[in-house]
Amino acid sequence: MPKSQTSKPLDNLKNSLDDRILYPWQYLEYLGEDDRTFIEKSEGIYLFDKTGRKLIDGPGGMWNVNVGHGVKEIADAVYAQIRSMPYASPFTESTEIAYNYASRLVKYAPGDLKRVFFTSGGSAAVDSALRFVMFYNNVRGLRDKKQIISRHDAYHGSTYLGASCSGKERDKNNFDFANDIVHHLSSPNPFRKPDDMSDEDFCDLKVKELEDKIIELGPEKVAAFIAEPILASGGVIVPPKGYQKKTLEVCRKYDVIYISDEIVTGFGRLGHIFASENYFDIQPDIILLAKGITSGYVPCGAVVISERLMSQLDHKEKVIFSNGFTDSGHPVSMAAATATLDYIEKTNLLDHVKEVGPYLQSRLQELTDLPIVGEVRGEGLMAAVECVISKEKKDPLNLQYEIASRINSHCQNLGLIVRPLFNTCVMSPSLIITKDQIDDLVSILRKGIELATKDIKEEGLWSAEAN
Repeated sequence: MPKSQTSKPLDNLKNSLDDRILYPWQYLEYLGEDDRTFIEKSEGIYLFDKTGRKLIDGPGGMWNVNVGHGVKEIADAVYAQIRSMPYASPFTESTEIAYNYASRLVKYAPGDLKRVFFTSGGSAAVDSALRFVMFYNNVRGLRDKKQIISRHDAYHGSTYLGASCSGKERDKNNFDFANDIVHHLSSPNPFRKPDDMSDEDFCDLKVKELEDKIIELGPEKVAAFIAEPILASGGVIVPPKGYQKKTLEVCRKYDVIYISDEIVTGFGRLGHIFASENYFDIQPDIILLAKGITSGYVPCGAVVISERLMSQLDHKEKVIFSNGFTDSGHPVSMAAATATLDYIEKTNLLDHVKEVGPYLQSRLQELTDLPIVGEVRGEGLMAAVECVISKEKKDPLNLQYEIASRINSHCQNLGLIVRPLFNTCVMSPSLIITKDQIDDLVSILRKGIELATKDIKEEGLWSAEAN
């Protein structure tokens, strides 16, 4: 991220670490000069930096530390697995721990999604799913069925195909993308709809947009629609009610595979292991998982595929699904995933989320009384606070320095990390968070927004009177 406006780096750490690491989404203008917070340890919902400062982990890592930091049962399971069998090749061997975990996982899956392909992370899961779709159509003799439809504001990873499907405009800079086969529809963001349009009409408009694009490209050429139930990294965009089910119906109508990217919404963030059916009333063809699958303790991802698709591939002569990874179903990842699921079940964590999720949303809504807060949105334990120049005009408050980075800097000084996305602050805390801790989070966030507002007023960048 750009340089912080309110904090200074620990120079000795910057010199020893930042000069050696190219970070994800690195601003090259600040290469080796980032004011990053160096984390020394973590526990529960908290991170501790090198100075001993205690920080609420507002983003829950990167949407992924679902059961919190420092769970002994997961650490013990990982250690035991490393001692007994650290690795076995998924290309030539099978392991009981992978089989047992897959068998448990699919019991939570909707409908006939019963086949699991393990990957090394979320981006690899997206890429594998898209490759599977093309492989599936090729085996069926539909070799022209290659086009993929996604949405603006979507995020689907950092592989070539996944990044091509992502629709965050600021990520479309100096990289190349598969623009010949990937098409982006407009964002399903109700905050940006015309003021005189109802949510129902907005939903129908977005559904029609999908159907119109399939017809325009030709149903015989459209392979898949890939969609996050809630567009997480795009700013926690919650589509209008019924959107997911209606878009699935369009896909069924035209033999288009529906891929539900639950890499963020899965494993409890909305109170369910799989949110697709329980929360959004859909049974997709493919579901993608990662992040919370191991609570971020070790890397892992998964593609869960319906038997409807797999049945058309059974016993095909001379057909090989030649896609895989050295770490597919890695025994240590399977141990962490098993222990994570054990912990979720043992602690009734899904019920806890159903209790505290609405409380988080309600407390955050109180921030709408602040002059630069345009909207607070979210579901369960994922939320966003979007800042605007004018509540009436809804223009994003980006400024020369993104307002969310300013807010994050102030919040860190007060004991909270938020994820800054230009003009939006994102929160996705660990699912173990309590109501008292939510009160602390919201209190600090309010103060951070107030201090950032004071900054931009004093710098002459914004005034309530002018807007």
